Amino acid sequence: MAARIRVSPSRWVLLAAISLPLAELAIFVALVLKIGLLATLALMLATTALGIFLLRHAGRGQIAQIRVGPDGLAGASGGSAVFVALGGIFLVLPGFLTDAVGLALLLPPVQRALRSALGRIFKEPSRDDVVDLAPDEWRETDAPPPPPPDQLPPPDERPPLHEQPKP
Repeated sequence: MAARIRVSPSRWVLLAAISLPLAELAIFVALVLKIGLLATLALMLATTALGIFLLRHAGRGQIAQIRVGPDGLAGASGGSAVFVALGGIFLVLPGFLTDAVGLALLLPPVQRALRSALGRIFKEPSRDDVVDLAPDEWRETDAPPPPPPDQLPPPDERPPLHEQPKP
């Protein structure tokens, strides 16, 4: 039976920070060997120019209209401006892996999937312990409020429910 090794999230971030530049360098060298140095550099410059263009396009007031609500990203363009801006940032960064991520963020199916995932993450948790009552279903009393939970006696020291005084 193999033992599971648990790795903390900070180590995953460190591993990603080390392996991303190594992977970018490997892809760059592979492309240089396949299409040549000048063509590879031209491709990098082209993706950087595309990223700058997208950032200028997304920066024209569209990013300011984005908000995160209970349904996820929303705005004048349905939240796509944030994905265009992120795609532009990834395209400006040097490397072909980040370019692939940037180009993927420009695709509507990827945007829809990320928008729904972000909507689930930012969605307010449902509160099953909250009961909404109509005004005629409750009344105010002069009874003192119950003590905070940290001031309650332990469960074994509490009197049984049928012996507790009624307000």
